[in-house]
Amino acid sequence: MRILIISLALALLAGCAQNPVSGRNDFVMMSESQEVAVGRKNDEQIKKQYRVYESRALQEYVNRIGQKLAKQSHRPNLQYHFTVLDTPEINAFALPGGYVYITRGILAYLNSEAELAAVLGHEIGHVTARHGVRQQSVAQATDIGLTIASIFVPQLNSTVAQNLTNILGGALLSGYGREHELEADRLGADYLARSAYDPQAIIKVIGTLKDQETMDAELAKQEGREPRRYHGLFATHPDNDTRLQQAVGEAGKQTVAQPFAGRNEFLDAIEGMVFNDNSDQGVVRDNRFYHAELGMTLQFPATWQVHNLPDAVAAISPQGEAQVVMKPGGKANGTPVEFARRLAGYNAQIRSIEVNGLPAALIELPDSVGSVVFLNGQVFILQGKAKNQAQLPAWRERILATLNSFRALSAEERKQIKPLTIHVIPVWAGDRYAKLAQKSPLGQSAESYLRLMNAQYPSGEPQPGQRIKIVE
Repeated sequence: MRILIISLALALLAGCAQNPVSGRNDFVMMSESQEVAVGRKNDEQIKKQYRVYESRALQEYVNRIGQKLAKQSHRPNLQYHFTVLDTPEINAFALPGGYVYITRGILAYLNSEAELAAVLGHEIGHVTARHGVRQQSVAQATDIGLTIASIFVPQLNSTVAQNLTNILGGALLSGYGREHELEADRLGADYLARSAYDPQAIIKVIGTLKDQETMDAELAKQEGREPRRYHGLFATHPDNDTRLQQAVGEAGKQTVAQPFAGRNEFLDAIEGMVFNDNSDQGVVRDNRFYHAELGMTLQFPATWQVHNLPDAVAAISPQGEAQVVMKPGGKANGTPVEFARRLAGYNAQIRSIEVNGLPAALIELPDSVGSVVFLNGQVFILQGKAKNQAQLPAWRERILATLNSFRALSAEERKQIKPLTIHVIPVWAGDRYAKLAQKSPLGQSAESYLRLMNAQYPSGEPQPGQRIKIVE
């Protein structure tokens, strides 16, 4: 009876529309005008969460390539919008209605116009096949079906039933996600060929993403953390190996007489582009973190990996045995000791100290050492921990040295804070990545980063006459 009620509710509410790509009727609950309105509304939210990258020339270049591909797509009459976001995240995504985004983070690891076109073509594929609309329609129908069914079957209102429905809905949407990613790869290869780019460019991009995953796994091993890869039961995207096999099979069917790669055009377009964090997000130089807006700086141990996160900066020892995290704590109220007591509780040992002339409090717990520092009316919270409580004494002095390095920036230092930028240089005889890495501000992993950026990871070397990207 319950199944019948839910099925009847869904049947009554179901809407069908012809898919622009396959020609089949798809279950959708949104017209094209509604789709565009959803995209426009969410575009405003995206631009609140991420800044638009300020380079007008780069924005125009990416938009030109995107519009070229869009004209060859299954929905050429849709109005497309292509935007470069000012974030180091390696990502690209699309909203319903023709809104496509690519980060400067992923641009840093591409090496030709054809590869850029491959990324944009993949995202255009999500739009033309109405993947977002179809996913939202399924989610909407699931919610409506549960609401109607619960009127007749009150037991469905229970928390358990609600959780079960969420899981089932998530599984269904996850299944769509895997299918959609592979379809977007196939469509991207098709749009590349129609636009006179080599469809094999999508293979190079997926290979770069695979190398990025491999490199992060190596760094994760050094830092004692899990790789940034989702292994959940309902993983949204297929693994890169599956995508690579699917894309190779589809791209192999496409032929282009004289494919355009556009390596020099692309390198010229990203010359001077910001790499990693922009200056308003704080910068790291020689393992010292500087933040002009917050007016502070902090020195981490030389061999530690520093991660500038959206709401904190963290440093991890080479094998992951210890870490130090610093984050803003809001407006300073009372004294540092009073703030520390509210933060750490009465089991902590807390005493008043000064850190480079700033009022502060030292916090000691069995498993960590931390401090609270007041600067310019703001609170900064620092905490150092070892992998386990028994190891803390071995790392205590290095943690304390980091905590005690916190200080205010001078006016001259504020002026010197600039983001790292990408520069394209010619390769001369004798140039090797190890040599270039010695002068790089990228720290311990500079050699690996330079190889990855130039599609020569893990062991390739630049060749005389080649143009490569470096970071300064």
